[in-house]
Amino acid sequence: MLNFDYIIVGAGSAGCVLANRLSQDSKNSIAIIEAGPSSESWKVDMPSAILYTMHDPKINWKYFSEPEPYLNNRRIFCPRGKMTGGCSSHNGMVYIRGHPQDFNRWAQKGLKNWSYKHVLPYFKKLESWSEDESEFRGKTGPLKIMKSKINEKFPLHQAVINAAIEAGYDYTKDPNGFKQDGFCTFDLTIDKGKRYGAGKAYLKEALKRKNIDIFLNTEVHKIIIENKVAKGIELEIKGKNKKFIANKEVIISCGSINSPKLLLLSGIGNHKELSDHGITVVHDLPGVGKNLQDHLEVYVQHKSKKPVTLYSLFNNPFMKLYHGLQWFILKKGLLAHSHLELGGFVKSSKNYEHPNIQFHFFPSLVIDHGLKNPEMHSFQFHASPNRPTSRGWVKLKSSNPKELPLIQFNYLETESDRKQMRDCAKIARNIFNQKSMEEYIGDEILPGNNIKTDEELDDVIKNTAETAYHPSCTNKMGIDNMSVVDPETRVHGIKNLRVVDSSIMPDIVSGNLNASTLMIAEKASDLILGKPSEDPIDLKFYNST
Repeated sequence: MLNFDYIIVGAGSAGCVLANRLSQDSKNSIAIIEAGPSSESWKVDMPSAILYTMHDPKINWKYFSEPEPYLNNRRIFCPRGKMTGGCSSHNGMVYIRGHPQDFNRWAQKGLKNWSYKHVLPYFKKLESWSEDESEFRGKTGPLKIMKSKINEKFPLHQAVINAAIEAGYDYTKDPNGFKQDGFCTFDLTIDKGKRYGAGKAYLKEALKRKNIDIFLNTEVHKIIIENKVAKGIELEIKGKNKKFIANKEVIISCGSINSPKLLLLSGIGNHKELSDHGITVVHDLPGVGKNLQDHLEVYVQHKSKKPVTLYSLFNNPFMKLYHGLQWFILKKGLLAHSHLELGGFVKSSKNYEHPNIQFHFFPSLVIDHGLKNPEMHSFQFHASPNRPTSRGWVKLKSSNPKELPLIQFNYLETESDRKQMRDCAKIARNIFNQKSMEEYIGDEILPGNNIKTDEELDDVIKNTAETAYHPSCTNKMGIDNMSVVDPETRVHGIKNLRVVDSSIMPDIVSGNLNASTLMIAEKASDLILGKPSEDPIDLKFYNST
């Protein structure tokens, strides 16, 4: 039996931040537990090698949802990182914070210290941005972030930006700064041609300290709770069951699927669901695993008239070898890009206070999550509603910790979500039909030239829509009876237990999730250590559109 001051379960994005910040005080002893291996691998470092990390069961949980009732009962792939750095070691590396009004909505739900002016200092604290310093952006943080300039290399990308402007949408210099609304190239967590996830930014430095121990390939089965106080964890190391004791706190950072699973296995959750699995109810907390949210995407795909896409890279062995050598030797070339580097945020109607739809442009096709190569030069828009109103859940399949949980997103349960998905497709089609795209645009592959009516669009979406890989909100932070953690990230009703990861978001943010997950962990670190919070930054001139 080993004793530590703090036990962090999960070395994903949030866990890496916590490990670094908590271990900065040499008086604290830290254990960080990770179910997977180290992410030190060229497959993780190479920005274009997402396929390897998304589909390798050694480093990815490779979950699937239950049949989704509003997507013609299709089971939707839900990859989650199973290695140090978590999803920051296998994501598309797009760094988007979300819109300031996302955090102001959190504040309106009783989380007054999570408003935009309260979280902005933590976003700035974590960033080392490649561009000019501003009131909105940080320059000295641990996470290296580069502004993509892919449009300067590839005319197709600039044509997409020009077409969006021709369609009546704005250009924005920085969607993480003064104005989110508009099209642009995105920020990326890439540095010198290599992925720069939370493992590199935070954990690597932390592991140089003598007061932190990491346990890889180690699964936690249960939180030890006595008289509603978290005392430690039960875990399995190399086939042997052991116990670790926490002198101060146990912190769960397993992500939006595994964090609710661990709480449920430990007897924290809906009393009936726990009893049905023969699990002793430690604390009846009905919100555990509920409120699941994700971004669902419709793809609008076209053949390309010109050979300016990634088709040759996928299908020509010589080109694969050439670009592979270029990256391995120089860390340059096509493989030094994520290629999801351009997109935008728009409002589909004036009824929305700020953008409700996000676009990513990709200079190829995504078929079966990248398992199939395109058959021709082609490109696509990914388009998704930013703030879906449908809600799902995560539940236990059994009391066996080795069993994968049950996941149900209930995508497109609401008419609001269905209409926004149709709007996504219509806006993408309109942009692609602008003059700037004439020299590139070929036949529409998806939805298809023959698809005209809303009913036809609905059918295509039900049969083809896919996740943007942003599950969240399953242990929501709040003060109502369905919240799981309080505004200090402490689990309601249990002492010395916190959850710190994307599962505690009350509502999903308007954009990719990794940036806001890192911010949550930065802010939570101060809460855990009892340090004064960073001073709020109230930028009253912010353009809220």
